[in-house]
Amino acid sequence: MEVLTKTHRNILYISLNGELDEKTAEYTRLALEKCMLQANAGQIVIDLANLSFMDSTGIGVLIGRYKKMKDRGIPIFISNPSVQAERIFNMTGLYKIMPKIKGAI
Repeated sequence: MEVLTKTHRNILYISLNGELDEKTAEYTRLALEKCMLQANAGQIVIDLANLSFMDSTGIGVLIGRYKKMKDRGIPIFISNPSVQAERIFNMTGLYKIMPKIKGAI
């Protein structure tokens, strides 16, 4: 898993590249937490174009980061979901809490 970030105009852009599963969940959680808490951003966009796989552990990682940022009043949006990620977000209703938008890093 690779977590790439950049900040532009008060928006933190995060790109997840690789697989988000039990093996990579802890690393991804720590990387996301670090960049989200250090960035002085009013919103976060997570780009999933290069996310090749995500299981229930990965869903938990994203929901956990959503809850932390919600407590701070910072919304999270999803962009460019892969076909697999799109299916998971639709089936689980995650788009209700992390809406899909157009845009990328």
